[in-house]
Amino acid sequence: MKIMTVGQFREEKNSLSGIPDNSAEIDKTVLDIIQDVRDSGDAALFRYTAEFDGVDLEQLAVSPEEFTEARSAVSDSLMTALKQAQENIAAFHKNQKEKSWFTNRADGVILGQQVTPLENAGIYVPGGKAAYPSTVLMNVIPAKLAGVGKICITTPPDSDGKISPEVLMAAKLTGVDEVYKLGGAQAIAALAYGTESVEKVAKIVGPGNAFVARAKKWVYGDVAIDMIAGPSEICVVADETAQPEFAAADLLSQAEHDEQARAICITVSQALAEKISKSVSHQTGQLERKEIIQKSLDANGKIILANNLSEAFDVVNEIAPEHLQLMIENPGEKLGMVQNAGAIFLGNYAPEPLGDYFAGPNHTLPTSGTAVFSSPLGVYDFVKKSSIIQYSRQALHKASDSIITLANAEGLTAHANSIQVRKDVNDA
Repeated sequence: MKIMTVGQFREEKNSLSGIPDNSAEIDKTVLDIIQDVRDSGDAALFRYTAEFDGVDLEQLAVSPEEFTEARSAVSDSLMTALKQAQENIAAFHKNQKEKSWFTNRADGVILGQQVTPLENAGIYVPGGKAAYPSTVLMNVIPAKLAGVGKICITTPPDSDGKISPEVLMAAKLTGVDEVYKLGGAQAIAALAYGTESVEKVAKIVGPGNAFVARAKKWVYGDVAIDMIAGPSEICVVADETAQPEFAAADLLSQAEHDEQARAICITVSQALAEKISKSVSHQTGQLERKEIIQKSLDANGKIILANNLSEAFDVVNEIAPEHLQLMIENPGEKLGMVQNAGAIFLGNYAPEPLGDYFAGPNHTLPTSGTAVFSSPLGVYDFVKKSSIIQYSRQALHKASDSIITLANAEGLTAHANSIQVRKDVNDA
């Protein structure tokens, strides 16, 4: 991995536009697909599945027989692990549930907020380079806890027209209502606008490739989305108490996602930087996805040398990483220095994969610097809130002159009149 100073990192960072060279081409393709799905419905979905996934489907929905077949392909040990993860994720997310609330004042004023679950939600589960049953757990469980009425999944089929059995078992375990053999921008379009087979949803969540991300951007407004997810990323802050082999392994755990993944380490020790770099090289050669890892590291792997921890945390907050590991002495005492991060892992024994699969907090996290203003997926993403307002006749009369004054100041005389007609009745 490249070792550089903070100044070199900032210079390199500022020279990048952040906009992919082919974004215009992707947008054109995505918009054409969205319009085609809106115009042609299922016919377009079957056509794109044949074109992009290389399979001619007879139906889009996974059948009960396919769920049965999938169970026989999944080991008991994996089912046990999925159930354990499900319990941990549910236990964590239960703390996020919000309740409706009301205040009843003595003057006849009732104010409050009503929390209502979304009627339905669509979850995109990636395929391609790997199977992601953990994505099913992390997206479905908070939706279920929120009380979403109907949940469906779209995920691309393999060349045999099959869905990963691990994904299907995670869907079965969490109570998903429907699984569709759909990937890419066409899946997002189907969820956003509906077709003969796919019901339109209120919100689309879940990660995907560049085409999926751009499709979510373009349908936003017609439907809600969780976020526009970019490549996976990790930032490890390490001092002399860090185990270099651990830090290296954790950097590689993100680099293996895809060639665009970002793996960054920030340390105050030149000696540690060199040890981590050496361990990265050694471990990469032993891993199955070493070609993907090496491309990721060549493009986006960095070890940054900071003068002190204060400067290191300044860089962390500039990066606003999806995953932040604090492999430093007394990491809990430094939490106040972190302003921007999706998930924060403390110490040598809280590696990022612990959060990806098992601990309980959600692994759907803000990427590409969006942790500056956004949060992990949670139960709160699957509800909407309505304000409740009730005034008695006397309470409105008491406030009427102030409301009329404010309305007239804005030139909205019909607003003022709405109050005045009630005031006149009250005064009569």
